[in-house]
Amino acid sequence: MDGGTEWVVDAFDCSAERLRDRARVIALCGEIVARCELRVVGEPAIHVFPGPGGVTALYLLAESHLACHTFPESGVATINLYCCTPRRGPSWDLVCATHLGSTRVIVRELARGGA
Repeated sequence: MDGGTEWVVDAFDCSAERLRDRARVIALCGEIVARCELRVVGEPAIHVFPGPGGVTALYLLAESHLACHTFPESGVATINLYCCTPRRGPSWDLVCATHLGSTRVIVRELARGGA
């Protein structure tokens, strides 16, 4: 059985202002969805934490899920994309730099459900 691919992404040195910006996080998730040709099921759940807090976004996909959590206090964003159908991931460095201002991105790509 082929269980698809999961990307676990950590973006560092992001702009604290962008990490608090709901619209920026939605734009980031939207670009990931578009570049990977994913299909969003229902409305995304977006929560903006009060004060200096960050944003959490969760998208239910026909292909599985996308989650993004931002931490303005440390300049970090964490992204998890799981696709149960084969596809290429986006250029993580580019999308994180464009939307969040990151200067360093670590990507772990995991094969899921394989023997």
